[in-house]
Amino acid sequence: MYPNPGFITFKGAAAAILSGALASGAGYVAWYAALRGLSPARAAIIQLTAPVITALAGIVFLSEKLSSKFLIASFFILAGIGLVFLKNPLEKKS
Repeated sequence: MYPNPGFITFKGAAAAILSGALASGAGYVAWYAALRGLSPARAAIIQLTAPVITALAGIVFLSEKLSSKFLIASFFILAGIGLVFLKNPLEKKS
């Protein structure tokens, strides 16, 4: 498939580093912008959605298989997060 899979070109390595840096940078900018409106506790709980979002991105963008394990695990993760917010809003109401 590839002429020499063990060979890394400068152009290829630079493109990989640049795309990774841009994607990471955009993610950090979005996350820190969202943090402004969240308490530290709420931000920590919301961070627990990362595995669900990542797996969903794999399904959408990489054609990964949608499995019952993913659906069940996602349900429990999101239900747990929902329970935390329902039972303990994490922010004092004035």
